[in-house]
Amino acid sequence: MGKFRVFIKPSAVKELEAIPLKKDRQRIARRIESLADEPRPEGCQKLSGHDRYRIRQAPYRILYQIRDDVPLVNVIKVGHRKDVYRSL
Repeated sequence: MGKFRVFIKPSAVKELEAIPLKKDRQRIARRIESLADEPRPEGCQKLSGHDRYRIRQAPYRILYQIRDDVPLVNVIKVGHRKDVYRSL
């Protein structure tokens, strides 16, 4: 079990469920679970102008916040790279 708790917003769960291929959904879910062990994995980037990070999983992006004071990773948005940055 990781040292961080992972919370996924209900809207992010819906976005994950809307991904058409089951294989992609499973990969993204595993990537989100891995954030509990390492919330800043290799390849993650801090978004400029926001207190958020993103990681890539094929053509999809996972946007999340990290709270170090309360070890928590809050997954905010999951989606295709062309759509995920809209309405931040």
